[in-house]
Amino acid sequence: MKQNFTVRQGALDGVEVFLSVAEHRSFRGAAAALGVTPSAVSQAVRVLEARIGATLFIRTTRSVGLTEAGERFLARAKPAFEELVAASEVARGLGERPSGLLRLSVPRAVVPILLEPLIASFCEANPEVEVEISASKELIDLAAEGFDAGIRLGQFVAADMVAVPLTAPFRFVVVGSPGYFVARNRPEHIDDLRTHACIRWRRSGGALALWSFNDNGQPIEVAVTGPFIASDFLGMLGAANAGIGLAQLPEPMAAEGLRTGKLVRVLDAYAPMIPGVFLYYPSRRQIMPKLRAFIDHVKSRTAITQNGH
Repeated sequence: MKQNFTVRQGALDGVEVFLSVAEHRSFRGAAAALGVTPSAVSQAVRVLEARIGATLFIRTTRSVGLTEAGERFLARAKPAFEELVAASEVARGLGERPSGLLRLSVPRAVVPILLEPLIASFCEANPEVEVEISASKELIDLAAEGFDAGIRLGQFVAADMVAVPLTAPFRFVVVGSPGYFVARNRPEHIDDLRTHACIRWRRSGGALALWSFNDNGQPIEVAVTGPFIASDFLGMLGAANAGIGLAQLPEPMAAEGLRTGKLVRVLDAYAPMIPGVFLYYPSRRQIMPKLRAFIDHVKSRTAITQNGH
């Protein structure tokens, strides 16, 4: 049978006073150690004894001793109170300086391109912080899953989140390998995609993502078809490099392939601009120092990148 347990208000009141009296075997000694008056110590002990329902000390004019109940209470209360004090110190340390475990939920694609250099410099600057990266395409509930922050494309960040830009806005571009175009014409209009093999990706909710375009300021979404469906942008990039078909990708992901000639860009006139990649977290209030340090590090590194230094 399920029972309901509650901690009575004030259940720990007087315990520290009791432990001090037990240690010093003196009400005056305990008062001096705690910085209070002997009468305050006596009152705290009386209230504790009344709440417990047993006498804890044997008092005489010359000495103070423990009753059997007091001895048993001391045996359990002392290690428990010391553990509570130690727990408070640990929590206080996390609240005073950057330390502890920083958990980040991120898309797999940003880890090698964006996050690895950022994490390396952050860890070097903050040796007391451990960083854990959970690479996933799912848009998770940060608080419910125990994450400090997440990283996502700007359009996927909820409006009630605080967002810090990691990159400048960039375009979504359509790319394919030179080998793919050996036997095919390059598409010149959005409608031309109907005759092309398009690499698609399935969102975390299960739906296939539409391709987005901008036609003279008018946003357009197109349902494309093709032989391959990936679970994320990295899978799409790999399929495009292999010549399976065309892929629509964030421009920074395709930059290396475009630079080396492994990829060719098409439909450039219709490429839509997106806000970029953002670090996001639930609230400006009660930010732990480890997250504040990471946010400051992100801002400083972003500023350096944007200034070209």
